[in-house]
Amino acid sequence: MKRRIINITIVFLFILGGKIVNAQDMEAIGQKDQLKVTGGISTNQVYYDAFGSDQRRDPYSYFLSGNVNFSLYGWNVPFSYTYSNQNSSFQQPFNQYSLHPYYKWIRAHIGYISMTFSPYTLSGHLFYGGGVELTPGDKFKIEMMYGRLNKAVDFDSIVTNNIPSYKRTGYGLKVGYKLKTGLVETMFFRSKDETGSIDSSIIPSDLSLTPEENLVLSLKTNQKIINGLNFSFEYSASALTRDVRLKDTGEQPDNIFNYVGPFFNANSSSAYYNAFNAGLQYSFDVSSLSLRYERIDPEYQTHGAYYFTNDLENITLNASTSLLKQKVNLGANVGIQRDDIDNQKMSSMQRVVSSFNVGVNAWEKLNMSFSYSNFQSYTNIKSQYDRLTELTPYDNLDTLDFTQISQNANANIGYNIKNNENVRQQINMNVSYQKAADKQGDNNTNAGSDFININTAYSHSLVPLNLSLTLAANYNRSNTQSLVTEMFGPTLSVNKSFFDKLLRSGISASMNNAYSNSDLTSRVISVRLNNTLKYKKQHNINLSIVCVNRHNPLVETGGNYTELTATLGYNYNFR
Repeated sequence: MKRRIINITIVFLFILGGKIVNAQDMEAIGQKDQLKVTGGISTNQVYYDAFGSDQRRDPYSYFLSGNVNFSLYGWNVPFSYTYSNQNSSFQQPFNQYSLHPYYKWIRAHIGYISMTFSPYTLSGHLFYGGGVELTPGDKFKIEMMYGRLNKAVDFDSIVTNNIPSYKRTGYGLKVGYKLKTGLVETMFFRSKDETGSIDSSIIPSDLSLTPEENLVLSLKTNQKIINGLNFSFEYSASALTRDVRLKDTGEQPDNIFNYVGPFFNANSSSAYYNAFNAGLQYSFDVSSLSLRYERIDPEYQTHGAYYFTNDLENITLNASTSLLKQKVNLGANVGIQRDDIDNQKMSSMQRVVSSFNVGVNAWEKLNMSFSYSNFQSYTNIKSQYDRLTELTPYDNLDTLDFTQISQNANANIGYNIKNNENVRQQINMNVSYQKAADKQGDNNTNAGSDFININTAYSHSLVPLNLSLTLAANYNRSNTQSLVTEMFGPTLSVNKSFFDKLLRSGISASMNNAYSNSDLTSRVISVRLNNTLKYKKQHNINLSIVCVNRHNPLVETGGNYTELTATLGYNYNFR
């Protein structure tokens, strides 16, 4: 019977709208040049050699790859092939296929597809079946789906990574209506496992695998209250039965699921959860202010999503504005998140995140941006022994409180020295800093760590000659409790185009020294040569040569060696 329902649903989707849906865009039926074949082939030859040490890879490797895609009325069938002296593979899409035909305001989805209603109901879960989206006019939008969410997988102790599961089927409906002041949406999603789809008698008890049933109802809206002020709201309720094999107790839930009739069968393993979020946003002139609150019950779950974070409460505040005729942009946000909202866990955590950013575009040649963020997390471990032995509520205070603090600061400055049709000169600098520390109570548990990274570059381009030169330098420093590591070095690169930009060549050289507590640990010198030749936008020939010299003074033998890699490649694309 269920297979017949699936077949009828697929047939209905094909004939929906009184047309035969054997193509993606039915309005294009009969038109010429609807079959399109695209693809390409690529080959690469790689030569490798090492001097002063053993070779770490094969001296010669080759790779041959190709792909072709057949497109008919928007239906794409891609193939790809890869062959080398190391391995080969062939890929084709028929293990998971999908069709997405449409006609005017009717769009269907058939095969292996995913749809999203909302984060708390159906959210990107892949299923095998069908779906349809209807947009008759400007007011209504209707979305429906039906299909298999999980395949039946029997337990097999011999097969590695075998994860048994019941066959799970689901269906859902989303209806949206557009008002003058905003949008109102209602959502319905139901799924159920088939108890006889696998042999449950051979499943080990420690896997705790039981057939489940889930029903999720949701209401969502986004409304304009007054000019500049918007209100958003979503409430979802999820009913979950952990084991549908248990007998019905006859008790009715004291919530909205008491009125859903045959869409949910409650028993002693049934539980009910809520998820809620609301937000206010006010925009005026060049400024905006928003406040958002979210609360998700512990153990809230929906079969329409693969992973779900629950047992949390979030409060976020965001503000932004522009000053001096939008030459200075300011932004700030503060967020607080906590778990254990029912005070049932042995430990609880609270996170505080605050950030501030400034963007300055005061002059045509100068751009600057600055940002700062502060992340703090507080963990409180509740000890049963302390609870039993304390004489007053103030005993053992803060002895099991842990605080993690991380601060990040970033600055970016760009200055255009000259920018005209002949010469372009620019200098950029980026500085980032991070500091981390841990505390237990009011005491530091370690000295923390500091990280700093500085990158600067100067570029000079001669436009008529198609020539550009870049000089860059980088510096990295890490300071932990007993170790200071540093790395710095320059890079010089030159690029030029020839023959009306058909050939582009570039060469670069860099040197980086690494130190540990002021002792030199390694020096790396590299030279790279790249050449790319394009012909008629379809042919592409590449030649690259990389030479790297590595020197480690702390190693007595084998600490100084050179590696050479040369790659010759050809690409052809057809349309």
